[in-house]
Order: sequence, then C-alpha cells, then structure tokens
Amino acid sequence: MLRNVHIWLADYLRQSSRRRKAFALPTHIFFCFVDHYEPLWRDASVEQANQRVRQWSENYPKLASQFRDADGRPPQHTFFFPAEQYRPEFLDPLAKLTAQGLGEVEIHLHHDNDTADGLRRSLEKFKTQLHSHGLLCSDRNGRMRYGFIHGNWALDNSRGDGRRCGVNNELQVLNETGCYADFTLPSAPSDTQTGKINSIYYAKDDPRAPKSHDWGVDARVGGNSVGDLLIVQGPLALNWRSRKWGLLPRIENAEVAHNAPPKRERVELWLRQRVGVAGRPDWNFVKVHTHGCQEQNFEVLLGERCRRMHEMLARDFNDGQRFVLHYVTAREVYNLIRAAQSGQRGAVAALRDYELARPPVCKSLR
Repeated sequence: MLRNVHIWLADYLRQSSRRRKAFALPTHIFFCFVDHYEPLWRDASVEQANQRVRQWSENYPKLASQFRDADGRPPQHTFFFPAEQYRPEFLDPLAKLTAQGLGEVEIHLHHDNDTADGLRRSLEKFKTQLHSHGLLCSDRNGRMRYGFIHGNWALDNSRGDGRRCGVNNELQVLNETGCYADFTLPSAPSDTQTGKINSIYYAKDDPRAPKSHDWGVDARVGGNSVGDLLIVQGPLALNWRSRKWGLLPRIENAEVAHNAPPKRERVELWLRQRVGVAGRPDWNFVKVHTHGCQEQNFEVLLGERCRRMHEMLARDFNDGQRFVLHYVTAREVYNLIRAAQSGQRGAVAALRDYELARPPVCKSLR
C-alpha cells in the first residue's frame, strides 16, 4: 500500500504541469462507461438473469434518450459480456441496444488455472458466438477485433496468489486473437493494480512472469504501437474529500455503484487525472466502470442518480468553450487514441471509426 502511495504522488507531480497547460485549450472529454455485465452473477437462475437483462433493455433507452453530447450522440454503454455466461437470449437484447446506437458489446472473461491454449480456444469460440449476433468490430483487413476486461481484475496472472487466471503470456494470447485494447484497470485496492496509473500505454509481455503490464510505453502523438497490448486505464486517485474514519482519504477508482454514486466531486476528480495520449493535452479520456447486472446497482445506473450525472455533464462540461463532451464506446476510445497517435486533427465525429469499423448490427446507423 505504501508503495502505491509513493507511485501516485510521483505520478501526480509528473502530470501537474501538463494539467495546467491543458486548460489553455478547450478540453475534449471522452466519457466511456464500461460494464462488467454479468447476468448470471452469484449463480443466478436463468429467470433472474433474464430479468436483469430486461431491466437494461427497457430502462436504458429511456434514460439515454434524454441526453446528447456535442456530436448529437446519446450516452454510450459498453457491455463487456462474460464468455462463460453465454446464452443467445442474453445477447439478443444487447445486440438490439447496439443497433439502436446506445452502446456496443465486448469480451469479459473469468477463468482460473487456465493455459494459453485453453484461453485461446475460449476467446475464439466466444468471438464466433458474438459475431453470430452481429456484434464485434473489424479492422481494415476484415479481421474480427474486440476489447477485453479480465474477470476478478487478474489480467496476465496478476493476482499474488496466482488464482483467477494462470496464463503468464495472456497479453500475447489476447494480441494473437484480435484484442485491440484491455480496459480492466484500475483495480485498486486489489493487488492486481499496476504501478503505472492514469495512463494509456503499450505493454510488452514477458511469458515467463506474471503482470507484464505493470509498466509500459505511453501512447503519444507520433508514436507507434509497441509491445503486445494497449492498456486503457480509468482514473485512479486519492479522494481527500471522502475520508475513512474522518482521517484517511478513500481510494477513487472510478467505479459507479450503489455505494459509490457519481457525485460531482468524483466527476471533477476523474477529470483532474487527465488520462490521455501524450502530446494531446486537450483530449481527456474518462473511463468509468460498473457491474450493471447487480440489482443493487440498478437505481444508480438507470435511475435518478445517473440522470443527475448526465445533467451535470451537459450543463457544466459541454459549453463548447472550456469543455466539449463526447460519449464514446470502448472501440471508439481505441480509434481516437490511434487517431491522436497519427496526429489527426479533424472533427471528433469523423474519427470515431478511424481504424475499427462499427459492428455489423450497426450498419443502419452509418
């Protein structure tokens, strides 16, 4: 824990001058909501799981229809669906939401004591299953691509006890099977948390050791893809306005849940971390995460508290002068990162599909 505090302090000092300079330009805020979307959470019955899916099918469009970003887009929700929970009736409603332009579906996976070959088979099988619903994007060569979140945060066998993964060369396997980026982090206070924080970077796998993504090379304007996998982190900080026992600051890890609602002080803290591509200080990527299929989270994600968050974003962070708000999916985050790296300066709306095309189910939206 003490080691992480030192890391966070060093990272804050390193970024402080960049933060001050960034506000000389309008800041483009890319707001990305990623969901560890698990209908069968806690071994639910199929009936209960279907009810959870219905909650999103019926209520999310109602919420999203009330808001628009600077490009005229409604809020976007990226559903990272667990491969081990696949059932067609769970995916069809998500494909419909995707076709309506309200989000996209990517890959989530819980596994334990696995092997590289076993992981590869699981990913390839699930890619085919998702594609049968018109989901997952393709690159310019027609290769199927996907974003990834690791179950239990244990990317690249990063748990100290070696559980919930087992594959030391997981980054390589993800790369080989078409993963465009990982969106697992932050994971603090878990021991799976990396030393590198508040960053978008490329990690190189060491197949002989776990947690190869602990450090990496920052994505930057003019820089190339290096290593095995792009790591897109959400904001991580110490919240001094929310203290345990009135003394110790709480860890802010950008989770939205029933016990962690999206209050203004948290949104401002997310923005202050300025996660982005080096050389584009006016682009601020804010990735927050949730577990949308837990009943205890329905109100904060689909009800009044989420509505208030979007109202605040529209009112205070989309004035076109200091801030410009863009709701984005995980795939669009990747495209914008790659566009920034190549020095693109065009309108954001034209860069959302820069390298990776929309899923086939979205053809009617083109």
